[in-house]
Amino acid sequence: MTADTASTQCYRAIWISDVHLGTRGCKAEFLLDFLKNTESDVLYLVGDIVDGWRLKRSWYWPQPHNDVVQKILRKARKGTRVVFLPGNHDEFARDYADHNFGDIEVMRETVHVTKTGQRLLVLHGDAFDGVVKYAKWLAHLGDWAYTVALGLNHWFNLVRRRMGLPYWSLSAYLKHKVKNAVQFIDEYEQTVAEEARRQGVDGVVCGHIHHAEIRDIGGILYANDGDWVESCTALVETQEGALEVLHWLDRALASPASETKERECEYSSSRMLGSLRSMVWSARSTH
Repeated sequence: MTADTASTQCYRAIWISDVHLGTRGCKAEFLLDFLKNTESDVLYLVGDIVDGWRLKRSWYWPQPHNDVVQKILRKARKGTRVVFLPGNHDEFARDYADHNFGDIEVMRETVHVTKTGQRLLVLHGDAFDGVVKYAKWLAHLGDWAYTVALGLNHWFNLVRRRMGLPYWSLSAYLKHKVKNAVQFIDEYEQTVAEEARRQGVDGVVCGHIHHAEIRDIGGILYANDGDWVESCTALVETQEGALEVLHWLDRALASPASETKERECEYSSSRMLGSLRSMVWSARSTH
């Protein structure tokens, strides 16, 4: 694949998830910067790309969110294989599994084969979250609390920036200091790894819990690509077949002059917005 500029980083595969387009916590400008400065043979969208839960309650869709969608569509048209695996927040798209939408493949789960021959199960992971699976009302309550924490995080970092201090995620710190949250993450990782073992693959790539990590769990490779509301992380497979977590927030904040807007897409914004609206509201009327 040909890079547009000398600074473009090229990978065999990229995994991103938990973008939550349609929410104020989404760091769409940083994601757009990431998408403009990376290329890959395959781009996996591992769920919660669009936050249908929030959009059902109130419509919020600023231009940077639309730019992200348009950039992904443009990558698909230019030859990148784009695979979308819906999560619980964009579960409306699961009705379109095994279909293509704007050159994007929609699947519930799939298997990625690395250059070294490792077979990795790719899925969002909400099916292994007992709260989402068995007490959806509690999941919605937790989503509200998380939104409040992200709002506090915004103002907290606004003060830090004025004091000349670097970005630091208060919400992530609080989440990982709470004993129950730490226990939940560990149990989630163990359960997802066990599913990979059950399916006879070498590892699993997922999202959902907003905690990027690569580790071995009983001989199963567990990789989580993180999120784009707190850490701005992505999982990548290098040209040599190695898996790495990229922390894009550090780079983005170090380059404030980098472009984060793009107007080069051939599709009209209104057409994409209309499609998203119809999908969300159709799901609302059938669930």
